[in-house]
Amino acid sequence: MSFGELVSIQPNELRFPFELKKQISCSLQLTNQTDLYVAFKVKTTNPKKYCVRPNTGVVLPRSTCDVVVTMQAQRETPPDMQCKDKFLIQSVITTDGAAQKDITPEMVSCFLVMVDSSGGLCVNVLLMNMCFAYTQFNKDAGNHLEECKLRVVYVSPPQPPSPVAEGSEEGSSPRASLSDIGNAAAFDSVYVLREDLDSKDKVSETRVAISRLTEEKSSVIQLNNKLQQELELLRKQSSRAGGGIPFLYVVIVGLLGILIGYLIRRT
Repeated sequence: MSFGELVSIQPNELRFPFELKKQISCSLQLTNQTDLYVAFKVKTTNPKKYCVRPNTGVVLPRSTCDVVVTMQAQRETPPDMQCKDKFLIQSVITTDGAAQKDITPEMVSCFLVMVDSSGGLCVNVLLMNMCFAYTQFNKDAGNHLEECKLRVVYVSPPQPPSPVAEGSEEGSSPRASLSDIGNAAAFDSVYVLREDLDSKDKVSETRVAISRLTEEKSSVIQLNNKLQQELELLRKQSSRAGGGIPFLYVVIVGLLGILIGYLIRRT
C-alpha cells in the first residue's frame, strides 16, 4: 500500500497474471484520507497498451474509489517476463461538490456565457469550478499536487486445480482426505503383510521339500547298502557251493543300482 497526505493506494504495484492473446485486468483502490474532495488522474507510459476506467475522478471525503486497469491482449511473451511500463496517479484537492464528470479535458476551455436582462455578460459559476478543478493537475499553477508512481509486474497465471476423482463430493472436509490417506496407508500395510506371509509360506514349503528329499536320499542309501550286503552274502554262498551267481539275479541287481544312482543324483 502507498500512503500520501491526500490518498492511499492499494496495492503498491500492478500485478498482471500474464497470458498470451488474452485481456487481463487488475484493480486499484484509492482511499481519501482527508475531509475534503480529492480529484485524481491516472497516467501511463504506454497508453495504447492499457485501458483505465475511470482514468479521472473525484474521491469523496473519507471514502474509496476503485480503478480497473485492463491490459490489451499481447501476442508475444516479454523477455524474462519483465515489464518497463509505469503508472502515475496524481491527486489534488478540488472544490466541494465536484464529481467525476466535472474532471474532463473539454471543461478546460468551456465557459458558458449567458446574456443577462441588462445585456451584460456573466459566467456560469459551476463550469468555472469545473475548469478550476481540472487545471489543478498542472504543477505550474502552484497547487499541492500529490503523485504516486506504480510499476507493472508480470506474474505466472494460477495453475488449474487437480482433477477431482469420480464419486468425490465438492467441498469435502479435510477429515475425509485424511481418512482416505489413512485407508491407503492401511491397505499398503496389509499388502506388505501379505507379501511377508507369502514369502514365509514359500520358505516353509521349501524346507519341507528339502526335508522330504533328504529322507528319500537316506532311504535310497540304506537300500543300496542292504543290496550290497545281500550281494556280498550271495557271493560268499556261491563260492562255498562252488557255483556261479544266476544271470537273472545279476541283471536285477544292476537295474537297482542304476535306479539308486539316478535318485542320488536327483537329490
